[in-house]
Amino acid sequence: MTADTGAIARFRVSPRPECLPLPFPGTSYCFVRTKGKAIDALAEPPILKTARLLLRPFGEGDLDDYAALYADREVVRWLAGGPEPWDRSRSWRHLAFVKGHWQLKGTGVWALVHGESGAFVGSVGFWEPEGWPGFELAWALARRFWGQGFATEAARAALDHAFTVWRKDRVISLIHPENRASARVAERLGQSLLCRIHLAGREMLLFGIEAPANEATPMAKPQAAGPTPSRAAAPARGCRR
Repeated sequence: MTADTGAIARFRVSPRPECLPLPFPGTSYCFVRTKGKAIDALAEPPILKTARLLLRPFGEGDLDDYAALYADREVVRWLAGGPEPWDRSRSWRHLAFVKGHWQLKGTGVWALVHGESGAFVGSVGFWEPEGWPGFELAWALARRFWGQGFATEAARAALDHAFTVWRKDRVISLIHPENRASARVAERLGQSLLCRIHLAGREMLLFGIEAPANEATPMAKPQAAGPTPSRAAAPARGCRR
């Protein structure tokens, strides 16, 4: 069973989603069509899929998995909201923030699901609440899925969507100085270390990347040579060297 027929079907999207390729090979942008009219990211959170993963909107039924994710000390130790594990009520409030970000901003964080099994892998996506230093791409994976390339695969699909569909001109990622695994993911995505920043009482490394110079048109067919290299971002607000 593929991600398209498996995990999407289990999410019970109705009518059935249509998927179009994004410029990065192996990634797709999925939407539903009602009475001939496409309902896309401007109306509902989009569904993205990669070779192994599905990025779909969070729902109330994800609370158990979300709470378990953030109750893991090893997951939260390097996050801006860490280092202490979260209780269930804090996870619920944060999940409400994730849902509300889509409503207020039209962008946000997806639930990350394994395409074959439907297992909850974690979260990946964007936020930029008031006072944030930029449009941040963030990811958090359940520990049993570490070391399999899922973070890079999912973050690359999200980044591609941000540049080609949402037309963002810059994306940042905030990573704890000791979180080398996430720093390597940022580097694989083409992000460059710009500066250090203090956020929520913690020092974080601020990585960034600019949109490709010859950015693809939304819904464009993928190029055989792969995505156009992006440029390192200029320092974000609040940066200090």
